[in-house]
Amino acid sequence: MAGRFGSVVTAMVTPFREDHAVDHDRAQELASYLIEHGSDAIVVAGSTGESPTLTHKEKADLFRAVGEAIRGRGQLLCGTGTYSTAETLELTQAAEDAGADGLLVVTPYYNKPPQRGLIAHFERIADATDLPIIAYNIPGRTATRIEHDTLLKLAQKPNIVAVKDSTGDFQGISRLIAEAPPGFEVYSGDDWATFGYVCLGAVGVVSVAAHLVGPQIRQMIELIETGDVAAARKIHESLSPLFNALFVTSNPIPLKAALEMVGRSAGEPRLPLVPVTSEERERVRKALEDAGLLDS
Repeated sequence: MAGRFGSVVTAMVTPFREDHAVDHDRAQELASYLIEHGSDAIVVAGSTGESPTLTHKEKADLFRAVGEAIRGRGQLLCGTGTYSTAETLELTQAAEDAGADGLLVVTPYYNKPPQRGLIAHFERIADATDLPIIAYNIPGRTATRIEHDTLLKLAQKPNIVAVKDSTGDFQGISRLIAEAPPGFEVYSGDDWATFGYVCLGAVGVVSVAAHLVGPQIRQMIELIETGDVAAARKIHESLSPLFNALFVTSNPIPLKAALEMVGRSAGEPRLPLVPVTSEERERVRKALEDAGLLDS
């Protein structure tokens, strides 16, 4: 069964104009395209959306713009997590004002709170909103992991409803799915891990590659859910080179290059992120060709 936010949630890039200002028209066009091509929900201002370089006003404006574009057709998830609980609360209010369907709240990064600090942070946010919250566990970016017992405690809050897991810890995810309370859901946070996570009981993926192959990812998940794991594995294997190429350097640098190549340019990333090198571009191009997204 798909999760409350569906099975394919796309962590959307933030389109920029040539002057690096946010391009709201293109953001609305891209969000609509994604909903029409396999996505159930859109994450705005996540790490793929270059959230650390967006101002609070830019995030609030993006929440509204994308919400207007997909309302009634797909769900809007707003990335409101920061390393500051107070700022996260401000962005959460902006998400509510924009009519968000839910929140993606990343583990506070850089300041490395202890586990009791993580509990206090997430519970404070959960107490301040009625919106459902997905906790985002990505220690590779945040330097802090939400440990198993901490997740189980957070799962007791009625509106902390899921985790986006980017640990790659299959044993840990199997245990979490077995021990979490009913209704608490797991989403893979990595395209490469989606096949294995869904086989273990995850409800879907918060995806980068769904910008390009959303229908295929959806089909793979549906095949697992209907018991045709062998056919799902074939899709996973066919998409794995693309999954890998999209992380040849820091996300979303390769993704923005790929979108430009397939005619859906979202502009260049903002500093300190930089465009792909010529070598990285060729690897992305080859993966797109192999996936049938570009002519060779």
